[in-house]
Amino acid sequence: MRLGTEDLTGVDGYGYVDPGRDKLEAVYAELLGTERALVRPQLVSGTHALAVMVRAVVTRGQHVVLGGPVYDTLRPLLSPGSRHPLGLAESGVRLTAVPLTGEGLDERAWSQALDDRPDWVYLQRSRGYERRPSWGREAISRRIADAHRAGALVLLDNCYGEFTDVSEPGHWGADLLAGSLLKNPGGGLAPGGGYIAGRDHLVERAAHQLYAPGLGAGIGPSGPALRWFWQGLYYAPHAVSEALIGCMLAARRLQEAGFVVDPLPEAWPRSDIVQAVELHDADRLLAAIEAVQTISPLDSYVKPEAGPMPGYDVPVAMAASGFVPGGSLELSADAPMRPPWTLYLQGGVMRQHMVLAADRILARLSGSN
Repeated sequence: MRLGTEDLTGVDGYGYVDPGRDKLEAVYAELLGTERALVRPQLVSGTHALAVMVRAVVTRGQHVVLGGPVYDTLRPLLSPGSRHPLGLAESGVRLTAVPLTGEGLDERAWSQALDDRPDWVYLQRSRGYERRPSWGREAISRRIADAHRAGALVLLDNCYGEFTDVSEPGHWGADLLAGSLLKNPGGGLAPGGGYIAGRDHLVERAAHQLYAPGLGAGIGPSGPALRWFWQGLYYAPHAVSEALIGCMLAARRLQEAGFVVDPLPEAWPRSDIVQAVELHDADRLLAAIEAVQTISPLDSYVKPEAGPMPGYDVPVAMAASGFVPGGSLELSADAPMRPPWTLYLQGGVMRQHMVLAADRILARLSGSN
């Protein structure tokens, strides 16, 4: 493949012919270990990409096993108890959620769910807002092998995990996976977008779900975003490595000050760019988020407040004023306002920024931990 300046310009209108987009999708497929990839600005978030992926392939009467609780914003679609009219439960799909134990999935419940010969298994790589470890290559490969032995195909939420390993879930056997360019693969530069990658015919179904039945992947203008998609992907592995190092350094600072952190500073390998810090108190949680906001490159003078956010059933507080709104690879600190009042630090395209965040948090909470 030869990439030229002309491949960065993108197209407008319907997006019928876009060689730069086609090349980008071929590169994504190779990096993710899949047959094909769909990389589009019309996928506006990780939740959107995952919802498109799931609704494209799961049909009425099928059985889906959920490997643990799903991220908050996906619960209307994927929770067995959801009454949302467009949720899978209301669409005639049977959902079985495997509960968590202290270290991961309840193994007995997992085996029993697979004994029922489900059609699909859904796995989430990152912890989200759950108190469980994020899953890396070994854990995910084992779950995928279990699912395939049971005759199920695997859908995987890859958000926050890209480039934390030298290989990706497609190499480990995942049949279809999705993620957001506002997170790791966007390199802190992509202004939006998401991807769906996996088996060729499943990705094609996702394209028809995203646009319209009969249109598929042949349309979808990339416009000016294409240059940022390419440049962000080029920088992404280095930016992710900076985020991982920053998380380890911040975890050490906070642990030495007496806070409980997860993962531990020395934990390796890490499977996502998220560092959890237990604060056990709503006021201290808000104070920590305010401290991080003061070192944001934009809006550092703004005081974050908890408020409603689409997809969450409790108020969410967030310090996130990077150059791309919602760009999680840029340093952010957020939390749902509910016990156990855990702060989630994410990203940091420069390790120094995460260390500075930890120092500001300690200064703000000095004497109260």
